[in-house]
Amino acid sequence: MAAVGALRDSLLAGLSSRIEGLVENGDREIKVAGNAHVAIANLEAEVLLMALDRVGVCAAAGSSCSSGATEPSHVLAAMGMSESAARSSIRLSLGFASTKADVDGALERIPAVVAQLRTQVGAA
Repeated sequence: MAAVGALRDSLLAGLSSRIEGLVENGDREIKVAGNAHVAIANLEAEVLLMALDRVGVCAAAGSSCSSGATEPSHVLAAMGMSESAARSSIRLSLGFASTKADVDGALERIPAVVAQLRTQVGAA
């Protein structure tokens, strides 16, 4: 799992340097190696997820405990996250089959989609 954790760390570092207002949810030192969970300011997760799906990036909203729910995750609320931040949170999962090429692809696509959506909603 160390390799998965290294890929996750690379993904999070790359996203943090490319997306203004991105905040990592949770403590990286104690979370599951394949879990990259972030809040992206000024974007609703559901809108972002649809746009990411169109460019081939699989992601989910909320925590895995609330997968499929339309309300913000109770887990994120318990962590002290505001409802607004919880509604702007997405989860990216990595596993044993994930590669550096997967991370590089995500680092190309996710920031581009965020920039496009922010321009469309005037939150750039």
